[in-house]
Formats: sequence, structure tokens, C-alpha cells
Amino acid sequence: MASGREQAFRDALNNYLSPVVKYLDDPKITEVLINGPNEVFVEHGGKLHRTDAKFTSEDELQAGITAIANYVNRRINEENPRLDARLPDGSRIHAVIPPCARSGSTVAIRKFSQVKVDFKKYIEWGAVTPEAAQFLEISMFLGKNVLVSGGTGSGKTTLLGLLCGRIPPGQRIIVIEDASELIIHYEHVVRFETKMADELGKGEVSIYDLLKSSLRLRPDRIIVGEVRGSEAFELIQAMNTGHKGCLGTIHSNSAEDALVRLESLALGAGGISERALQHSIGSAIDLVVQISRLRDGSRRIVSISEVEGTDENNNYITRDIYNIPSLELQGDGTLKGDILPTGELPSFMNEIEENKIPFPRSRFRPPSKKTKKQAS
Repeated sequence: MASGREQAFRDALNNYLSPVVKYLDDPKITEVLINGPNEVFVEHGGKLHRTDAKFTSEDELQAGITAIANYVNRRINEENPRLDARLPDGSRIHAVIPPCARSGSTVAIRKFSQVKVDFKKYIEWGAVTPEAAQFLEISMFLGKNVLVSGGTGSGKTTLLGLLCGRIPPGQRIIVIEDASELIIHYEHVVRFETKMADELGKGEVSIYDLLKSSLRLRPDRIIVGEVRGSEAFELIQAMNTGHKGCLGTIHSNSAEDALVRLESLALGAGGISERALQHSIGSAIDLVVQISRLRDGSRRIVSISEVEGTDENNNYITRDIYNIPSLELQGDGTLKGDILPTGELPSFMNEIEENKIPFPRSRFRPPSKKTKKQAS
């Protein structure tokens, strides 16, 4: 049964965004994209589809955006033409209005998933193999610092939540997000959310601020929903000063690019040389997990890479422990191909063996060509 607040929000949606309400209610629709009053797209099965939904005018659409902004205690107007907020059901809304939006008010609503996702379901979806999933679970158990890298809509937040759920019991997790959306099934979780400045430009609380506070609140693990600014420097410092098993997501297309982007973000904090920062990143990050939304609409982990520091030319050194060697287009338009071991052993193989974890070295051997041919 919906609470009074949720019902009031539903009434607001019905009154102001009625042309798209049916898509927001459809569990098969994951995202609703409004490109001005006359164009609405939805994401279904990982692919975009144009609908026949329309608003009567730009004024009607803007009135709806303003009403939603007021409801979630945010503001959007010509002086502040952007809205980024979490809706009461957990969905995310981002909007840009004219004059910045030249084609009319533009809105993206990423719906909150009602499906409880665990690694079993993740494997059923084909996002990862059982062996690679087990390796990630082992990495969580051993307290490895992990960066989840991927593009917009690739499933970084879902994967981050899954990894958090595999942290051994008895620890204190502090989660920091711009807008709370991580689903974490764990006993001891402290959640922080940023705060925008008021109309006078005062009262802003950033991820950087919250990350600094979290270091004084006895965290065992720090989780940053998305690293997008100078807070990258504080996260790197935390990883290098005894806070094992920290996690975060970052927008990037490969493990190497993720580390370079992390570096550029951390440089914004100042106070450290580029070379020293590179060394810190090389020491702090243990694994980069790359996830992608493929052209058939599926979301998959495409590589799990170990970070080994930097070389003499200040380039980051990474080794793929798992990757997808190839993808084959099937007759139905889907892509076939699993993430497989590359033959490289993780540098912490001794830790796996010392902890008597049943994951022998043989599990890292790549399948033979004959095996792969039979499997296909």
C-alpha cells in the first residue's frame, strides 16, 4: 500500500506528466526519454523505441518538470535550467529546459528496478559467467579495491550493489551518492547523499565533503556511487591508508581509460604532483571491472583487469584476468560470447591459497580452442 507521500507523488505525475505515466508504470520499460513536447522514446530490452506519446505544448511539459522539481525540493528555472534528482520511488530524473535545451525541454527518467538482483540472476542474464562471478566474490572477501567502469546505462550501479552484497559480514559500510540509488543487501550500511546549494548559493554539501566526513566515522569500507570530481583524490588516499575493499564507479570505456580519468579528476583537488598521483592510483586500485551495454541491448562484464602500477613512461599497467575474446552475431540479432580467463594469474593468488579458498590456479587457464569450438 502506498504511503501518503508516494500517493501525492503519483497524483503529481498523473496531473503533470500524464502522457508518459503508462510507460513509467510498465515494469518492462527501464527508461523514459522526453525530447521536447512532441518526441518521447522509451528503453525496452536495452533498446530505444519511439512512442506516439506527446505533450500538448512546451508550456505543459515545463509545468510538469517544475511541479516535479518543487515536489522533491529542487528548483529549475532560466537561471538554473538543469534538474538532477531522485524521485520518491527511487527513480532518477534529469531535465534541461530552454534556453539550454534548444529542441524543447529534455527529460530522462531512469526507473528504479523493482527486481531483486543477485549473482545467480546476473549469471542467468548472461552478464557474467559463474567462474568470473566467483572471482569477484573472492576479491570482495579479500578486501580488494575495485573500480567499476562503464558508459551511461551500462549497469554500473547494479553491479556495484551486487559487489557490496558480497562483502563479508561484520563490517561497517559507508555509501556516498549524489542521489541514493544503490541497492545493498547488508546489515551495517550508513548512507550519505549530497545536498544542493539553496537559492542564495549556500548550504551545498558535495561528495568531496561527505567523503572527508566518512573517514572520521570509522568506516571499514567506503563506497562512492559515482566518482565524478575532486573527491577522487580523497578516495585514492583512503584506499592507500588502510581502508581496504573500497569501491566506486566511473564513466570510461576501458580499464586504462578509467585510471586516466580517475587521475584527471583527482588532479582537481590540487596539492600533489602528477607523478605522485599516478603512483598513488597504481597502488590504490586493485581491479577495474569493465561493463558495457552491447549493440544487442545486453549488459555484460567484458573484462576484469588487475592494476600493476605504472611503467617508466608513466603509463598505467593493467592485465586482463578475464575478458571476452570475441562476440558472434546470431541470427536473432543477439551477441554470443562469454567472459573467459586469459591465463593470467592474479598477483594475490597466494592470498587465495592461504585462505584455503577453493579456487585453484587451474581455474585461470583459458579454454582450449577445441573446447571453445565444442561450446559454440
